[in-house]
Amino acid sequence: MKTVVVIGGGITGLSAMYELQKWKKRNGLNLRLILVEASQQLGGKIRTVKQDGFIMEAGADSIVARKMESMSIFEELGLATEIVYNATGRSFIYIDGELKPIPDDAVFGIPASIESLAKSTLVSAEGKVAALKDFYTKNETFTKIDSIGSFLEHFLGRELVEKQIAPVLSGVYSGKLSDLTIASTLPYLIDYKEKYGSIIKGLEANKQKFKGGERKFLSFQNGLGSLIDAFEEKLDEVEILLNTNVTKIEQEGSNYQVVLNNQEIIQADYIILSIPHTVAGSLINDPDLSQDFAGLKNSSLISVYVGFDVPDSVLPADGTGFIAANTDELSCNACTWTSRKWEHTSKSGNLLVRLFYKSSHPAFGGLKEMDQEELLKVALGDIHKSLGITANPADSVITKWTEQMPNYLITHPKSVEALESKMAAVYPGVILAGCSYYGVGIPDCIENGIDSAKKIVQTF
Repeated sequence: MKTVVVIGGGITGLSAMYELQKWKKRNGLNLRLILVEASQQLGGKIRTVKQDGFIMEAGADSIVARKMESMSIFEELGLATEIVYNATGRSFIYIDGELKPIPDDAVFGIPASIESLAKSTLVSAEGKVAALKDFYTKNETFTKIDSIGSFLEHFLGRELVEKQIAPVLSGVYSGKLSDLTIASTLPYLIDYKEKYGSIIKGLEANKQKFKGGERKFLSFQNGLGSLIDAFEEKLDEVEILLNTNVTKIEQEGSNYQVVLNNQEIIQADYIILSIPHTVAGSLINDPDLSQDFAGLKNSSLISVYVGFDVPDSVLPADGTGFIAANTDELSCNACTWTSRKWEHTSKSGNLLVRLFYKSSHPAFGGLKEMDQEELLKVALGDIHKSLGITANPADSVITKWTEQMPNYLITHPKSVEALESKMAAVYPGVILAGCSYYGVGIPDCIENGIDSAKKIVQTF
């Protein structure tokens, strides 16, 4: 009997194990499946908290709907009837002491039409003229391994990038645009530039792909935790070990010994490491791989939910949240008006907001040392300044994700490629998986988990 060990019970690990179990059942295989998770619950960065009538996502808060169109996983897990979609509304950028709308006809803040550029209140007339360079300048030097920031600034001008695009794109990918590659963010932009002669024209021609109607994001009636619960319930032929740390992985011939913190040793034929790259590197502990693992970078995030005993209607009528453009105006990077965007999160209709504090912010060094009471005070100050709300909080949930948010820097693709090549040669049967390498969105992680399982299937 062969044994597969998946280390890490986040969405990637669960997806991999679910795919392996389906294959085992379909083929009637004598296969032992073991899932090892260090914490007391499965889910990784998906963590739903329910209290005082609010539903709060301490980690990921939604799923990009268009990325799930080709997947049947929700039906398989019995979740199709539980799906809820975001309420539509305008997103704002907080700049110069006020909320200014991001143009509706934009993708990550990038204008998807000349009209969108013309109507923007975030960019000056001079900045709009500079952006017209996109329509008449060919791409002769940029490739997908170049900086997305340099690429956008070259064709759209610095002002449009700094005031409208960077706040949005940096918020999504957790890093400075100058440090992020085109390949790891928006690889299709360079294809559009080549095909249509213009980034803006390319986005306009493919507008439906990004708009996806009004239902852009999805969750579940009882929160994203429902997805984790459904996976756990389905894994009826998997040994799930919670509160269990792997302390070492040792190669033994063509197999591996997985050493646990209780001194138990699991003999494994295959291992999927669906854990942060820092942990994976320490478990493998190979000097020849240390530099490649070190080439992968993480950042930190503090999430602050605040619920109020006041109606959601105190917010601007057409909005669902804002991004802060200038670090000297607010301590937060962004604020989602959760009760407005996700009606299921506040049964009473009371106001629930979520603020994000990222390590890219100059103030983060001080924030990460604060306790929860101090962080709540900072959050209330940001809420007062940006939204004018002075009510006392009825509830709050504060979560620190320290060095757990992947940053896909310019060197990221080369580091991943090097790791894949060396792992396949030296550690056959040990597979790296998860958002440290292959994408941070939930659909990306599910797909990566399935692909990781298929790599094992193909060896049988």
